[in-house]
Parts: sequence; C-alpha cells; structure tokens
Amino acid sequence: MKRMMSVLVGVLVTACGGGGGEKQAPAAAAAGTVAALGEGAITGTVSFKGAPPTNPTIDMSEEPACKAKYPSGSRDPVVAVEGGKLADVFIYVKAGLPTDKPFPVSRAAAPLEQNGCLYHPRVIGVMVNEPVKIVNGDPVLHNIKALPSANRGFNISQPTTGMTTERSFAAAEMAIPLECNVHGWMHAWVFVMPHPYFAVSAKDGAFSISGLPAGTYTIEAWHQKLGTRTATVTVAATGTASAAFIFGA
Repeated sequence: MKRMMSVLVGVLVTACGGGGGEKQAPAAAAAGTVAALGEGAITGTVSFKGAPPTNPTIDMSEEPACKAKYPSGSRDPVVAVEGGKLADVFIYVKAGLPTDKPFPVSRAAAPLEQNGCLYHPRVIGVMVNEPVKIVNGDPVLHNIKALPSANRGFNISQPTTGMTTERSFAAAEMAIPLECNVHGWMHAWVFVMPHPYFAVSAKDGAFSISGLPAGTYTIEAWHQKLGTRTATVTVAATGTASAAFIFGA
C-alpha cells in the first residue's frame, strides 16, 4: 500500500520518519494542577483518499436490544469515513517537547461507553494514572478485557445498564486493546501518554492540540488498520499551526 501524507504549516511543508534519538519527555506529575506550557496550538484534519473499504458486517441477532439500534444493519466501523474525512485517528506529539518542565495534569476521567454493543469512542487517550470511566449503556451483559503489555490488565463484568467502572494505567503505553468477552466484534484502543498533547480525529476528521510552547515538533497520526503518518510542525509562541494528514486504501 502506498502511503500518502500532506502537511501544511504556514510556509513550512515538511515530513519526517520519526523522532530519532531525542531525549524522553518528562513524565506527568503525580498529582495537582500544572499550568499549560504555552499558548501555541496545532489544528488540522485527517482525510481518506479514494474509495473507503467496506467494513465487516456484524451479526447481532442474539442481542435484539443492540440490533434494534441499527435498522439498516450493523457494521464494525474499522475505517470510519464520512465525506472523505477519517475519524478515530490518534494524533500526538511524538518528539520536540521540553525536557525540563512538568506537564499539565488536570484531565478528567475519559469516558468509554458501551452502546449498541460497540465501544464509543473507539479510540481514547489518557495520561499516566488518569482514569478511564467505562459505562454500560446497554441492557445486556458486557465483559471488558484490557490487554496491555507494559501495564496490568483487567477483566471486568458489567451485567446491567448504567454500571460504571473506573480503571487507570501506571505506565505509558501505546494502543492498548480493549475487547468484550461476550461480544467478539467489540474493540477499542486506549493510549496512555506521559503528556497531554494528543487528540483523536472526530467524524469530520478535525483535531486540535493546544497549550504548546513555541517549537518544532514531530507529530504522529495512528490508525488501527491504515498505519501511521508523521510530520514536522513548527508552532509559534501564540500561534496556531495547521496540519493535514491523508490516508488511503
């Protein structure tokens, strides 16, 4: 598959393959609130070029309460494309952050809802030790299983509507898979980051990362099926840089 990527940043247009040997950024503080490092931001869109693939169908005949939510039939939204824009892409600052300052840590619990026998959202990000709030929005049994490699996994049951469970991860880790032991088609991914400079593309492909100090950054966009794209972005002290990622079949 030929990968395509376009990045626009003011008058700067450049791409790169990774962060090289740059020093690791400092971990987030354990508690309290730290002011944002700067007033710069990166905003942009994620697009899909070409005809999107047909997502797999899901047989929900044994779960009529969930099946009823999809009058036209249910599909696994592996590649979520609307109007040429791609959702569920995780975008984060991979390199370039200061190494001598603590990062902002005032994030609320990230919600993860089971609704219509699917996870919503499909991709989420939290900082180290920040909670994921898992909610059962269906009148059916769900059993959530996390499969990390650097963190402790969990396997929890939520048999009734409205049940809520919070879990957190003690170490940074990329793309932790979540599954449902009852419904094999249910999948989600949790990114556990050492800093707060990340976002997930919305249905219209839009994303925004704010609170950045002036500097040049490597940003990466990750999709569960389509792989990754990287770009170099220069952010002014109080400006907003633009970035556009393009994925294709």
